[in-house]
Amino acid sequence: MITVLVVDDNPIVRTALRTYLDAAAGVSVVAEAADGLEALAEARRTAPAVTLLDHRMPRADGLTVLPELARLTAILVLTSDPDPALITQMLRGGARGYLVHGTFTPDDLHRAVEAVAAGQGWLSPAAAAVATATMRARPYPRPRPRHGLTRREQDVLDLLAEGLTNAAIAHRLLLTEKTVKNHLHRAYAKLRVTNRTEALLRWTGRT
Repeated sequence: MITVLVVDDNPIVRTALRTYLDAAAGVSVVAEAADGLEALAEARRTAPAVTLLDHRMPRADGLTVLPELARLTAILVLTSDPDPALITQMLRGGARGYLVHGTFTPDDLHRAVEAVAAGQGWLSPAAAAVATATMRARPYPRPRPRHGLTRREQDVLDLLAEGLTNAAIAHRLLLTEKTVKNHLHRAYAKLRVTNRTEALLRWTGRT
């Protein structure tokens, strides 16, 4: 059973989502929240597998609480805002999926919840277009010497270079924080450095 927290300041939307999801196979709504602060409290209380997160809400919006909320539950953003900047920020902040109201069916929502709960991603067409455009606009990284690093160690260092914390790297790569730390320590040894700063300088070619 996939447990779900529904976060939206509109009670009609919350009721509609609860009604559909409670009727869907293998899904159960365990709590609701009307703003970001309530969402954090309910996520801590109920530990849902997936949280459907709106963006524009009183007190604390979705983007504000996303980093902390993503450490507690898998995030599927469900909002009416198709702004490319917001989509990019949400995905970089740890959301595993992004659906824009009016662009998906109830069955799409069910599949998205299942995918996100399984550690996969799910994007509506609008969000997918933004993600693709962002990747195409990003300059192709210059080749770096491998230093004997494994592919996963390189992935961890790449995310470290983007400024992500160990927790955020673990969430992005679907690993535990302990595993991320182990990868980093092995990378330090191969790079012949002793800390994060030295590792970043060596990995990004500045030393």
